[in-house]
Amino acid sequence: MGQADAQNFYYQTTPRPEPHASLAGEQRFDVCVVGGGISGLSAALHLAERGMRVALLEARHLGYGGSGRSGGQSIFGYACEQATLEKAVGAADARRMWDVSVEGLKLQRDLIARHGIDCDYTPGHMILGLKRRHDDALRAELDHLANRYDYHSLRFIERDELRTIIASQRYTSALHDSNGGHLQPYRYTLGLGRAAANAGVSIFENSWVTRLDVAQGAGADNLAHTAQGTVRARHLLIAGGALLGRLVPALANKLMDIGTYVAATQPLGEERARALITNNAAAADMNWILDYFRLSSDYRLLFGGRVSYSGVDPFDSARVLRRRIAKVFPQLTEARIEYAWGGYLDITLNRAPHFGRLGPNAYFVQGLSGHGMVISGIAGKLVSEVIGGTAERFDMFTRIPHRRFPGGPLFRRPALVLAMLWFRILDLL
Repeated sequence: MGQADAQNFYYQTTPRPEPHASLAGEQRFDVCVVGGGISGLSAALHLAERGMRVALLEARHLGYGGSGRSGGQSIFGYACEQATLEKAVGAADARRMWDVSVEGLKLQRDLIARHGIDCDYTPGHMILGLKRRHDDALRAELDHLANRYDYHSLRFIERDELRTIIASQRYTSALHDSNGGHLQPYRYTLGLGRAAANAGVSIFENSWVTRLDVAQGAGADNLAHTAQGTVRARHLLIAGGALLGRLVPALANKLMDIGTYVAATQPLGEERARALITNNAAAADMNWILDYFRLSSDYRLLFGGRVSYSGVDPFDSARVLRRRIAKVFPQLTEARIEYAWGGYLDITLNRAPHFGRLGPNAYFVQGLSGHGMVISGIAGKLVSEVIGGTAERFDMFTRIPHRRFPGGPLFRRPALVLAMLWFRILDLL
């Protein structure tokens, strides 16, 4: 475990299960899943429940990527706006995609209940405005989603009421979603892992995939190679996300892996913690470079944000986040930061999810762009549908056009840094 992992609050406060064995030798399955995060585990679980023999290969341990490091916020919709999807695929498919995202919220709760996953699920999520323009945008969003998408779980909160909910002078309005929520993501991921294993999935940890042989014929097998073995399977799912690396260059060039960071304060005590967020909802603001926060079950403030687009970790993420916490909650200036950790998430250029095929029976899901807590689970279910013979919902997402990040291998990251500097200036203005 590296130094950054030693500062991960989730890792340090969650009992780690016995590790799964590494892959050894050549083994044959119906389906091979690459990636032990929520997307891969959800797909594996749903496929096993369909009676298929499934192998899941994880390079490190289950939940090593964003699934075990995130802010744990369950948010409606996608990282892009619905208007982006409407322009990309038309109003009818955009509506169907919206319905899939809402189903994802319900699926998450159903999986927790069905498999007895102890992950501190708490209902309620708020999007926070910081200026008049945000207030108007939140009102418009509420009307748009109610009238065009029949989504009626949102409530607009004015400034005066919001001050009784969040003990901060920073925010001017909020959009509260009773259908959203928050949870401990690492425990949720491990719970999906237990459910998948109980359903018959063969999980192999410490099994870094070094090469894929993707079959281009419908009757041929796909092969996934590790240092110690090979999985041969008719169907293949690639769910590596931000940690995909150069395994599949055609996928990696449409992703950017960005660093994001979370801090956990010392335990504040129930009274002091609940005074910060009286409805115990999760919250995220509307800035381009956003802050997000929630309370943990042991009454800490978990506070995230401050992304790194350069590919280089900030010198001291705890110090940076401490300054952000003080701006939102000045009353916590003296509270200690006991944990501060980071991880990578994968974004697409348009922030829409990127699903597709690499071969007749080889699939990928990636690019959830910060909305992975919900979309990852339903993405796994869609993959199980297409492998099970029903391709309609999965194929709908493959029609979203995706472009490479501009600048090529050498200059695309500097170009993104400059672009995000511009958006940061807009936030300040």
